Amino acid sequence: MARDAMERSRFTRRTLIIGGAQTLVFGGLVARLYDLQVIEHPHYRKQARDNAIAQRPLVPERGLITDRTGALLAGNRQHWRALFLLTDAHDPQGVIARFAELMALSPVEQARLEAVIAGPAQYVPVVLKHDLDWEEMARLEVHATQLPGVIIDRGFSRFYPLGADAAHTVGYVVRPNAAEAAQNPVLALPGARVGGSGIEQARDAVLLGAPGVVETEVDALGSVVRVLDRDAGQQGKIVSLTLDTVLQRAAVTALAGRVGATVLLDAQDGAVLAMASAPSFDPAWFDQGVPDAVWSRWMKNPERPLTNRTTQGLYAPGSSFKPTVALAALRCGAITAETRFFCPGYLKIGDRMFYCWLRSGHGSMDAASALQQSCDVFYYHVAMRTGIDRMAAMGDRLGLTGPPHLDFPDLAAGFLPTRDWAWQRRINWTEGDTAVEGIGQGYTLFTPLNMATMIARVATGQAIVPHLVRAVGEAMAARPTPGGLRLDDEHLAVVRRGLDEVVNTPAGTSWGARLMLPGGVRMAGKTGTAQVINEDAAMEAANYNDARLPWKFRPNALFVGYAPVDKPRFAAAVVIEHGTLLGPVKVARDVFTAAFGQDLAVG
Repeated sequence: MARDAMERSRFTRRTLIIGGAQTLVFGGLVARLYDLQVIEHPHYRKQARDNAIAQRPLVPERGLITDRTGALLAGNRQHWRALFLLTDAHDPQGVIARFAELMALSPVEQARLEAVIAGPAQYVPVVLKHDLDWEEMARLEVHATQLPGVIIDRGFSRFYPLGADAAHTVGYVVRPNAAEAAQNPVLALPGARVGGSGIEQARDAVLLGAPGVVETEVDALGSVVRVLDRDAGQQGKIVSLTLDTVLQRAAVTALAGRVGATVLLDAQDGAVLAMASAPSFDPAWFDQGVPDAVWSRWMKNPERPLTNRTTQGLYAPGSSFKPTVALAALRCGAITAETRFFCPGYLKIGDRMFYCWLRSGHGSMDAASALQQSCDVFYYHVAMRTGIDRMAAMGDRLGLTGPPHLDFPDLAAGFLPTRDWAWQRRINWTEGDTAVEGIGQGYTLFTPLNMATMIARVATGQAIVPHLVRAVGEAMAARPTPGGLRLDDEHLAVVRRGLDEVVNTPAGTSWGARLMLPGGVRMAGKTGTAQVINEDAAMEAANYNDARLPWKFRPNALFVGYAPVDKPRFAAAVVIEHGTLLGPVKVARDVFTAAFGQDLAVG
């Protein structure tokens, strides 16, 4: 019995020891399973997802550009494209060769892809082909296993509803260069674009937006099985301009294919309502890259279609500068409203003869009548009495000198010489030089935007500052508040009377293209003719005929004006290269006519 009891006791101890060990082992397993499945579940879930899921950043959709009424000036067109991530393919060259067999690639596309393969390793997708149609996408899907790293993705391309009609102002987009991509990794992504000119360039930062991300499930070979999630990112902000689409088209139509430029301002607040430069170009070419043949055609075109003449074209103003000279002379007391000079058709200064455009002479002229009939001899006298420095100071006051205060790239600066400028360049400044500057020739150069600003200031007596951006997103853009010009009202009245008579009296140089609208609405302004070649004394004495010169040697024609005369609402400047006297007047008349037909209540 004792022996049995001992055996039972030993068995019980063994059972307890074994059971305890089993419990400890099982408990450890349970604890480890709990740790793996509960405590460390997020960590291992992420690792598992990373083995099967790939994330790829997306270029955000670019912001829109609209006119003052919301009409689209620059938008985005959705398309499908084939992308290729080279790091997902063991044989990138083989993949591209197979892709080329399935897709019709142009020589340009072939060359681009060869350059990509030959370059450094790419860790972001490269575009194989844009604008896939349904048949091409189906073909890629069928052969997906033979194309590791190739995916079909949605992209956007820029389009411009007005096309060439607003190309210089709205601008275009281009592929980022290496330096830009290095500064902002988003710009290294396929389809990324940056502003290349115009508002696209000036407001590129707000138009770009914030990048998104696409999450895809991939198989062991790296091929995309399905898209799990897509965050498109934040689209760039809408940039609303002060331009009016109807008036922009009217300005382009009024130029009628001539070489030149037109600027139309709201004379009350400086809003740019139209800026047309001709000839123009199709900005859509730049989105995917301008073909060599198109670029070569542009470069060989002597009319320079890529130049924005409204803000980059510098022109001698000719007689359209005379209102500035008159105000400078009146302000400094060199003349009064009653001062008269006799014009016999010429004036001898030193040993040189300076001619009036009317060789028979205008007779006795005062400030207003000399504007009306554009008498050069009168303004030779006035310029010499006033001096170049005072004329330059008035030009600065009226917004003619320096780059315009406009948020816009590549603005040329209007220029008026001074005696100090001449002295620094060892130019022996003479009275003859001053006289020539008095009729807008010589060294004086302005842009059409400079000239539109000048005539708006003369018309209103306010320091009008042109502006082009109306709003960015929901925020209205800051508008410059026009200050006073600190010019005598009587002096302004003398000049305005002359500008009225230029257009609205039979003796005026613009009578043949005057504005005739119901209600007696009239425009005022000043014509200008500026030589583009140096005339020698023999040419001037012979009174040669400009119209018989080759086109490129004929004078430029200009007009600055405003309307209505009694309460100016609009101001315009027009330049037609190698044009006729009334050509720019008719352009301004047609643009003013369109402006009075528009409801411009939108601010």
